Amino acid sequence: MQLFRNASKLLVVILLGLLLASVSCKREPQIEPPAAKVVPQTLEKFGQVRTDNYYWLRERENPEVRQYLEAENQYTAAVMAHTEGLQKKLFDEFKTRIKQTDMKVPYKKDGYFYYSRTEEGQEYPIYCRKKGDLDAPEELILDVNKVAAGHNYCSARPSVSSGGNIMAYAVDTVGRNFRTIYFKDLQTGEQLKEMIPDVTGTLAWANDNRTVFYGKQHPTTLRFYRIYRHVLGDDPANDELVYEEKDSTFVCFVFKTKSKKYLMIASWQTLSSEYRFLDADQPRGSWKVFQPRQRDHEYYIDHYKDRFYIQTNLNAKNFRLMETPVERTGLENWKELIPNRQDVLLEGFEIFRDHLAVVERKDGLLQLRIMPWAGKGEHYLEFGEQTYTAYPENNYDFDTPVIRYYYSSLTTPESIYDYNMETREKKLLKREEVLGGFDPANYQAERLHAMAQDGAQVPISVVYRKGFRKDGHSPLFLYGYGSYGASMDAYFDPYLISLLDRGFVFAISHIRGGQELGRQWYEDGKLLKKKNTFTDFIACAEHLVGEKYADPQRIFAQGGSAGGLLMGAVVNMRPDLFHGIIADVPVVDVLTSSLDENIPLTTVSYDERGNPNDRKYYDYILSYSPYDQVKAQNYPNLLVTTSFQDPAVQYWEPAKWVAKLRTTKTDRNRLLLKTEMEASHGGVSGRYKQYKETAFKYAFFLDLAGIKQ
Repeated sequence: MQLFRNASKLLVVILLGLLLASVSCKREPQIEPPAAKVVPQTLEKFGQVRTDNYYWLRERENPEVRQYLEAENQYTAAVMAHTEGLQKKLFDEFKTRIKQTDMKVPYKKDGYFYYSRTEEGQEYPIYCRKKGDLDAPEELILDVNKVAAGHNYCSARPSVSSGGNIMAYAVDTVGRNFRTIYFKDLQTGEQLKEMIPDVTGTLAWANDNRTVFYGKQHPTTLRFYRIYRHVLGDDPANDELVYEEKDSTFVCFVFKTKSKKYLMIASWQTLSSEYRFLDADQPRGSWKVFQPRQRDHEYYIDHYKDRFYIQTNLNAKNFRLMETPVERTGLENWKELIPNRQDVLLEGFEIFRDHLAVVERKDGLLQLRIMPWAGKGEHYLEFGEQTYTAYPENNYDFDTPVIRYYYSSLTTPESIYDYNMETREKKLLKREEVLGGFDPANYQAERLHAMAQDGAQVPISVVYRKGFRKDGHSPLFLYGYGSYGASMDAYFDPYLISLLDRGFVFAISHIRGGQELGRQWYEDGKLLKKKNTFTDFIACAEHLVGEKYADPQRIFAQGGSAGGLLMGAVVNMRPDLFHGIIADVPVVDVLTSSLDENIPLTTVSYDERGNPNDRKYYDYILSYSPYDQVKAQNYPNLLVTTSFQDPAVQYWEPAKWVAKLRTTKTDRNRLLLKTEMEASHGGVSGRYKQYKETAFKYAFFLDLAGIKQ
């Protein structure tokens, strides 16, 4: 009582107490995060010993593992609870902006027009067709909403037989990519009794309308390694194995050529490929090797009339196009149609009766090149934007002068065009309708270049809302991937509008490890040059700060899978550069996983990151492996996501990473782990669940940026 000897002192204390109470209400609640138990595991290789305190989290069936993941989920929900209103607002924006009842552009195949549509309130697409023309009655062939009933996750899409009367569809209701093939008689609507469990989902129909070839994965490594033949009416348990891929660095799958003449088994590895072909009219015939596999030789084939057409990197780093007679497939018979070019990457081709359409990449951008077989009138399509994506889509007819293609950019919603290759007339069939007052004229896209530490010029695609000032005060969202030669092209994302309208700048870093600037761009970001991927990304962030596109205190980044490896590496290398990071299903325990050949993707990634059983790759991978390189330093705010059923990147990689960061980092920034118990590598299924997932991630960024509404 002696502390309050007079009223003035009492008033001061009361006011001070009220002020402190007010401040504490605005602070995030001081919730203690879960602590994963420490069980040291010694890992030794080349005489080097590493201690992994969280190796036990690999025990998928251990109840303590699930308990830990659920505790992390509860912690994440508690920390983010104050953003629930913002999440709800974002969810409503997505739902209002994206047309809920809609239909994709129908495409013609085998006498039918096929399309999918969505209905308001329904999570999944409905697949339909019309016979002959678009005025015919609609035939609903697969309603994925009904397939998904009773499941929290569902992935399914139809594959119709050559005669058009039987549909196969492979369903995954867990997310682990073990699917079950079901069959439906499209004439009677009857669901056939037979089913084939534990398959990959890749399948192809023979021309007899009753034989289907399908793939299976290894039960432990999940590697796609076997192709079977099934005949309708037969017991699937007796299906014949027609091919098994013995090389653990290869995967295999089956497909049918556009001509419908041949079935193909493709064996694929990072640096090599091999095809086997079979007359689709003779499903019990013998498969023939097209061209035996060779180290460093990748090729892709299609067929038309009496020729096979081959996209190959044989003595052609950026690929060339060749042809060969059907009866003589050995490379000594291959004849060049399009040569290799140092500044142009040949990405694909589409064959028509009178035209060859070629997908090329130059200066980081996709181009569509039209080449008449007659030799005159070759030309390129013009797209008129600085950064975009465009490629052929759903062209099943040879006998047409019209090519259908997809086009999108950072400011142009998904658009489907028909282009007459003779008259050069372009017809817009549909542009995705973006509701809620969206006007592309309100947004501006640019293409920039950042100088990497070795002098390479790294492209960056940027978009922002007009009215943006380059004064260094705007929050920036930088995205990257940079692996497996996958190019990250600029396309329209309706979700992003919610960030752009709140003042964010969005940018895509076209870093090495992708293939945006040709094959060399990929090779300079893999194996013993992998660190170029990480330093390129850092250079892009620094360039955007230097050019006043970004507030240096509000730089955010996101990457998933191998892009999650990118996130893990850059936060170790330059944690000071970023305020917040989202690492989705990240590859972060690279060294330990790469040494375990029983883990999915291990052996097939040896030519991407190197085989650590070789000392030079062991040392190099160790030098950047995010989990191994966690150190006592400040880290940015981190949101890490994973799926317990992820078939590609096992849940324990991000779980171990978060557990180690918690006990090592020296800051009090957010570190959140969010595990979906029923989802796949790509996250949750169902569009409304995806809206909710994206709203959660955007709320993480917006809240950190100081934007509360």
